[in-house]
Amino acid sequence: MEDIKKVLKEFLRGAGSVVFLAIGSELRADDAAGIECAKELLKNKLPENFKVLLGFTAPENLTGEIRKAKPTHLIICDAANSGLSAGKTSVIETESIDGAAFSTHMMPMNVFINYISQSSPLKTLILGIQPKTLDFGAEISKEVKKSAQNLAVVILETLS
Repeated sequence: MEDIKKVLKEFLRGAGSVVFLAIGSELRADDAAGIECAKELLKNKLPENFKVLLGFTAPENLTGEIRKAKPTHLIICDAANSGLSAGKTSVIETESIDGAAFSTHMMPMNVFINYISQSSPLKTLILGIQPKTLDFGAEISKEVKKSAQNLAVVILETLS
């Protein structure tokens, strides 16, 4: 998690307003990783310039709200298969998802990011949490839940 902390610190340097967008489905076990992280963030007093949005499986429905916030920085968090052990957090390069749907969601993430960026330029960071299982109806695994909670702590520490 120390590597992620360094990445976040560098990414957020000079940030004006930041939007944290959680993506995922609570119906598919560890696909809820981003949602779990967002819920942990929302339990805390957040800085005025930091907004948390729950995109669930249709983050494109929040494009208007994101554009209205005019963020300088966008952090997207979702479950992502990066070949690591369950619960490990990684940075997903936007170039690596070019033309491909991201996780289990409808709109390709690169299209989503490009659309959001049209109104005002912003920096984007995609954080992926390695799922253990994406079985429909299963509970989020202990590894992924703990990782999502730890990521929220790291984000809050970085913001303060």
